[in-house]
Amino acid sequence: MTRVWRVVIIDSHPTSMLGTKLILEERENLKVTGMASTWDEGLVLVIEHQPDLVLLDYQMPEGTAEPLLEKLKSSSPESHVLILTDHDGLKLLHPIIHHGGSGILSKQASASQLMLMIDGLREGFAALPIEWLKQGIWQMQAAPSAEGMFDLTETEIFIMERIVQGITYDKIATEITVSRRSIDNYLRKIYVKLGVSTRAQAIEKFALHSRQKRAMYI
Repeated sequence: MTRVWRVVIIDSHPTSMLGTKLILEERENLKVTGMASTWDEGLVLVIEHQPDLVLLDYQMPEGTAEPLLEKLKSSSPESHVLILTDHDGLKLLHPIIHHGGSGILSKQASASQLMLMIDGLREGFAALPIEWLKQGIWQMQAAPSAEGMFDLTETEIFIMERIVQGITYDKIATEITVSRRSIDNYLRKIYVKLGVSTRAQAIEKFALHSRQKRAMYI
């Protein structure tokens, strides 16, 4: 008999969580042991239940999933974490895997596609859309740089790209639907990862690494 997998769902939308729970529990080998609408609540549930699978919304009020993903994997190393997103999953895949995730799936995916991914994880396999393979997925991004630039999350890279373009912090906050204070928090993390202390230094280092990355594909 197939072992029942314990699942924790972390999503800021209660209706979405309930719908996902109903889909999962149509299968006898899946049991949702907890649902959380904030990062703190979700981390507590994962620490308590040590689930086999965590379904994590990529974009929540606290920010994008990468920081929480690292904490989840540290607290429950054996848990698979599957990211659900409305963003471009292909661009997010490498950062998510780098931070310990087991896969990424569009929120518009069908119930059967979700189950296919979960069944694959049970057998030690990851499922990817064929279209991603056609686009040359493994050539689209370089491996993480030893100098730290590619440790930036997708959101942090987007913020730096916009800053280099001269876009204001207020406009960037509006574009990614976060508060102006959240941009300051993102920048503090970016400065640490880039090993800089000022905006000018961050722009210079980010621009340098970006040119080097583009040169790899010329």
